[in-house]
Amino acid sequence: MHPFKHSLIFLATLGLLAGCDNSSDSANQNTTSSPATTTEAEPVTPANPVEPTEEPTSAAEEPTEQANDGQPFNVTEVTQFDAPWAMTFLPDGRLLVTEMAGTLRLHDLASDNTGTISGVPEVAHAGQGGLGDVLLHPQFENNQQIYISYAEAGDGGSGAAVARARLALDENGEGTLEDLQVIWRQTPKVSGDGHFGHRLAFDSDGMLWITSSERQKFDPAQDMTSNLGKMIRLNDDGSVPDDNPFADQGEVAAQVWSLGHRNILGLAFDADGKLWAHEMGPKDGDELNLIVKGENYGYPLVSNGNHYDDTPIPDHETRPEFKAPAITWTPVISPAGFIIYDGELFPDWQGSGFIGGLSSLSLVRVEFDGEEAREAERLDLQKRVREVEQGPDGAIWVLEDGTRGGNGALLKLTPQG
Repeated sequence: MHPFKHSLIFLATLGLLAGCDNSSDSANQNTTSSPATTTEAEPVTPANPVEPTEEPTSAAEEPTEQANDGQPFNVTEVTQFDAPWAMTFLPDGRLLVTEMAGTLRLHDLASDNTGTISGVPEVAHAGQGGLGDVLLHPQFENNQQIYISYAEAGDGGSGAAVARARLALDENGEGTLEDLQVIWRQTPKVSGDGHFGHRLAFDSDGMLWITSSERQKFDPAQDMTSNLGKMIRLNDDGSVPDDNPFADQGEVAAQVWSLGHRNILGLAFDADGKLWAHEMGPKDGDELNLIVKGENYGYPLVSNGNHYDDTPIPDHETRPEFKAPAITWTPVISPAGFIIYDGELFPDWQGSGFIGGLSSLSLVRVEFDGEEAREAERLDLQKRVREVEQGPDGAIWVLEDGTRGGNGALLKLTPQG
């Protein structure tokens, strides 16, 4: 495991995709915003897309390897999962994989055996909601603690939650989550089933970072009585660090590191400890941001995209008080999953970021220069990429999105030759 781990309407043609990505990551764009957040652009009710269906397909019988013409890697399909969302490697090389319907899988790459981990809480599986991220505690080898994120139902609707538990494995390749404790929740719970976020990462100081998206409600991203549309920083037990930028405000504001975010679906720390995170824009304007303590990233007051009915949103450059993105994408890539590579298998890519692209059907490679970043290239996979992870041997592992029907493949990328 890498130490710092880590929606779009159907338009006239299926190939024309918008920034929220009309996978489950854009469903239910039917929410409204309260008035008076800004006189420059009132958030409006976006279009309501058709909800995609999920029809399982049969998994591949054998791992298959193919060389990608013009690309410096081979792709091996290892196995398939039912709408997988996230993965992480255990120290022994086995792989934990979340399936959105609420199942946590344990896959043994050596034996090609897939087991199940019981004890997962009941999840609210609809649209983009379900079982989300999975992350090991930095001291996992000593305490066997893991963290999972998921959508849960409650008063007012649903919201993301994060729980920690002890992973107890048996000799049959299965196990259970013991002593599970919910340590964080989105507040308030709201209607709808989109924009949960809930990606997780630990930093080098052992702080837990949680992406909390704005649940397609726009204004909460600027409301400090809510933790929606925020980057969250906590101690490993869910308590609030004293040095958080809004700690003196108490309540949920104390959890917040930065605000004004839309739908954050990937975060990663670089070698210098800087935190980078990407988020889906509205209609156009996907973003990669350098996350800075206490900064406001402007959504929904500014964006480099427009609302789904084409109502303009002022660009970032019109409001310099808001932190602007390092990169924006129009046309969009629909980002999901993110690593910053430090392995030996692809030496030319050390220090590069790799962002999964749902609508771009690719891995997007990003190069960094201090506080700046640029897209360096796209690695064409012809797959909707939901998750990216670095393996223990330096291989790059990818989970194919399965939310549009069918299973999602687990792919391993290794160098050609």
